[in-house]
Amino acid sequence: MNQDEVKQEIRRLLKERNALLLAHNYQRDEVQEIADITGDSLGLSMEAARTDREVIVFCGVHFMAESAAILAPDKIVLLPRPDAGCPMADMVTAEGLRQMKAEHPGATVVTYVNSTAAVKAESDICCTSSNAVNVVRSLDAEELILVPDRNLGRYIAAHTDKTCHFWEGYCPTHDRMTVEDVRRARLEHPDALFMAHPECTPEVLEMADHICSTSGMYEYAAKSPAKKFIVGTEMGILYRLRRENPEKEFILPTGKLICPNMKLTSLEDVLKCLETMSPEITVPADIRDKAKVSLDRMLAVPRD
Repeated sequence: MNQDEVKQEIRRLLKERNALLLAHNYQRDEVQEIADITGDSLGLSMEAARTDREVIVFCGVHFMAESAAILAPDKIVLLPRPDAGCPMADMVTAEGLRQMKAEHPGATVVTYVNSTAAVKAESDICCTSSNAVNVVRSLDAEELILVPDRNLGRYIAAHTDKTCHFWEGYCPTHDRMTVEDVRRARLEHPDALFMAHPECTPEVLEMADHICSTSGMYEYAAKSPAKKFIVGTEMGILYRLRRENPEKEFILPTGKLICPNMKLTSLEDVLKCLETMSPEITVPADIRDKAKVSLDRMLAVPRD
C-alpha cells in the first residue's frame, strides 16, 4: 500500500469508527497533514473532551493521551505508539513529588501539563507554557513548587515575587539549543526575529524577541510584519508555520531541535491503531479524579 492509499484507508476507518484524529504540532508532516485537528497537548485534549466522536486517536506522546483520557473519560483514547514517551515527564514521579511536598509543606504545587497523570494527581493546579504566568498570578499562595521543567519554572519565577522551588527536570530537545546556536543564526539572518519556547534555557530566552508556546508562535508569525523568523522549538512546528505563511521564511537555529519520541508515529502506525482499536490508554479512576481537579483549576483561570 502506497502512502496515498494508507491515507485513504485511515480516513475511511476514522469515519467507520466514529473517530477523531488529533496530531501534536511536533508530529511528522504527513501525520499533521491528515489529522482532523493539530495543536498543543492541552488544546488537543480539550478538543477530545468537546467532540461527539466516540474514539480519539492521539498522535503525540503518552502523557498527552492520558490527559485526553482524564478530560474525556467516556471516550476510547488510542495512542498509535505507546512507546512514545516524554523524557521530561519521566524525570518526576509521584513519590518524588510527595517527598518534595514534605520538604516544603506550605507550598502550592504548580505542575506543567507535560507530566504523567500520577504526578498531576499529586498537584494543586496545572499550567501550560502559554498560561503559566497567569496561573501563578491567580494563586494566593506565596510559596510554590514548580514541576517538572526547571526552565519553565525559572521563566515563571522571573514574572512573580513568590518564593519558587524548582524540580530539576527539562526537555532534552529544547535544552540542547545553545546561545551559540542562536548567535550564529542571528549573524546569518540579521533581519529575522527570534521566537523561543519557555522550555529553552534562561540564557537562550534572554536572546528572544518573543517568548511563547507553539500556539503562540503560529499567532505571532501570522500577525508580525516581519518576513523571517528563527524558530526556537521542535522542528515539527515548521510544517504549519510554512503552510499558513507561505510568503515568510522560518529557520531552525540548529539541527538538534528534533524530538525522537514525537517522530515515532507513522501513518502505518495510525492505520494499524484504527484496524485493531488499540493500544487504548486509560487512567485509574482514583488518579483520574485527582488529576482532573488540577486540570479543572487551571481551566478556570481567566485568560488574558
